[in-house]
Amino acid sequence: MPRINLLPWRDEQRRERKLHFMISLGGATIAALALTFIGYLLFNSMIAAQEHRNQLLTEQIAQLDKQIEEINNLESAKQKFIARMDIIERLQRSRPEIVHVFDEIVRTLPDGAYLTGVKQTDKRLKFDGVAQSSTRVSAFMRNIDSSEWLKNPELEVVETKQGQPLGASFTLYADQVSTAGSMDETTPKPGNAVARRGAP
Repeated sequence: MPRINLLPWRDEQRRERKLHFMISLGGATIAALALTFIGYLLFNSMIAAQEHRNQLLTEQIAQLDKQIEEINNLESAKQKFIARMDIIERLQRSRPEIVHVFDEIVRTLPDGAYLTGVKQTDKRLKFDGVAQSSTRVSAFMRNIDSSEWLKNPELEVVETKQGQPLGASFTLYADQVSTAGSMDETTPKPGNAVARRGAP
């Protein structure tokens, strides 16, 4: 019976299988590397796109912050302008006050008394004068108390000095009524002014 040696054929088949396996393994490795590289590029692209979006957002936020700061500056300037306008308006309304105050001083000062000095500090008035008697000083205080332009009379001192035959010296304080807040409430009414002219 003849014998056939199959070893060379099996070795050849084994080499072919090994070669196919190596080729398959190399192809799988190359495919894995390619997929890894593609994934790396994809992730880098996504990261770059997100960084770009973040940069745009940062720039937009910076612009919004700048606009908010400008709006705040405008609001501050507006408030300052309104405050200045209010001051100017109050000054405009209070311009005739001093005329009314001096006119009211003349009206409230009774006969038998005269002033030697008038000093104003803010809305506080100080009257230095001479009266024939303390009754005249009391009448002066009553007239101030009922005045539309003066209020809160406070007597500091009444004294008789040597060599002063006309009467006693006095120092009196009063507050000026401001019309800057409300002209309608503080403006003297003609009827009241006429009524006070006859006051003692």
